[in-house]
Amino acid sequence: MKPITTTAELAAFCNALAGEPFVAVDTEFMRETTYWPKLCLIQVASPTHEAVIDPLADDIDLEPLLAVMRDTSILKVFHAARQDVEIFNNLKAMPRPLFDTQVAGMAAGFGEQIAYDALVRQMLRIELDKSSRFTDWARRPLTEAQLTYALADVTHLAALFPILRERLETSGRLAWVEEEMTAISDPAAYDVDPEKAWRRLRPRKTAPKYLAVFKAVAAWRERTAQNRDQPRGRILKDEAIDELATQAPTSLDALNNLRGVPKGFGGSKFGPDLLAAIKAALADPEGYAPVVDKPGPPPPQNAGAVVELLKVLLKARAEEAGVASKLIATVSDLEKIAADDNAATPALTGWRRDAFGADALKIKRGELALVLDGAKVRVVEVRRAPRAE
Repeated sequence: MKPITTTAELAAFCNALAGEPFVAVDTEFMRETTYWPKLCLIQVASPTHEAVIDPLADDIDLEPLLAVMRDTSILKVFHAARQDVEIFNNLKAMPRPLFDTQVAGMAAGFGEQIAYDALVRQMLRIELDKSSRFTDWARRPLTEAQLTYALADVTHLAALFPILRERLETSGRLAWVEEEMTAISDPAAYDVDPEKAWRRLRPRKTAPKYLAVFKAVAAWRERTAQNRDQPRGRILKDEAIDELATQAPTSLDALNNLRGVPKGFGGSKFGPDLLAAIKAALADPEGYAPVVDKPGPPPPQNAGAVVELLKVLLKARAEEAGVASKLIATVSDLEKIAADDNAATPALTGWRRDAFGADALKIKRGELALVLDGAKVRVVEVRRAPRAE
């Protein structure tokens, strides 16, 4: 098998994709030692064409393929799409519209976060060869076996996608998956603006001084990691950001005395740069501190029991619908519903409300009950006794 290694070859292949209803796409990348994922291989298959593309080749410009990713007349099919989508988003080619077969598998009753090989096994009755699973995809040349393994990630995907979509259409759940795809293809989900890096973390306090330093350190780490193309954790651990925000050091000695900061950090080229970021934040903590949601009222005393009840209800409703429970609601969603009937959670909106959220509120109001019927939990309506005249 010969991969595509020139722009001319890629343009010819992409021209052949014009008019196709969908393309299955997968990528191989490395990012263990880098901030930015290093794209090593791209696999694409349509109902009639397939190819492996080598983005590391000297004489290739990916623009013809990126144009396909941007073409809204062609559906892009991925499995566990987020990291692939992140790569294309970084290349200014957000794949739209898209379809994630892992999410679709959850809606179709294949369990939570089903792996690609398991989905192929269950839907196509094909056992994938895993012998090249741990390939160093940045190494050249790739063997025939490695290229064949990589291409199988999209040829089988192209075969199972129409079957899976038809199954969802028949069950009336295709709209559920399409709603999820909107979130996956939202560029905001892949925003790496350093000034927003603090949002991925969990500040423990709400004081302006703490939040200002927290945001400044998170931004400094993100910017440094991007510029040096190193993982965030190699620059500074998450725990150290909280400690730095709490202690707000303004000298190298104070910086070196912190347990969460690597030994000798203050004496490195990182130390003065980090201190400058902290001092800048402390110059106007009120103005620089991010706005965070303040903790709401304490949950009711029986909140723990309500959450456990909701877990049982969720499991029952998910089993009845043949849907992975995680797709409907998370434990965090249940905790919010237990504390507030009007909680801002996806579980109380759209199809999730119909599948679970409305019943969750009825359970809280005592309008539904859970009954053990043998080994199965049934949800039954509670009949109120008529009031005495």
